[in-house]
Amino acid sequence: MRQDVMQYIYSKNELKEFIREQPYWYRKLSREPETLEQFEIAALNYFKKTIPHQVERVSNGLQIASMMMGMLQSLNAN
Repeated sequence: MRQDVMQYIYSKNELKEFIREQPYWYRKLSREPETLEQFEIAALNYFKKTIPHQVERVSNGLQIASMMMGMLQSLNAN
């Protein structure tokens, strides 16, 4: 793998962890270093750090909070 690609990956802990867990990317980046952007997108999806994942996480938190408020209101009503 090219030295500049390796330095970039090892400068970011999440990318380093991802490439260790997905060794397929070692081979792919060695053969096609221009796929670095695809590698980063795959890492974001793997760690669920994309915008849709964040929206889903917030939505789940709001649903749980709403459910807890409903339970508290029903307990107070009795």
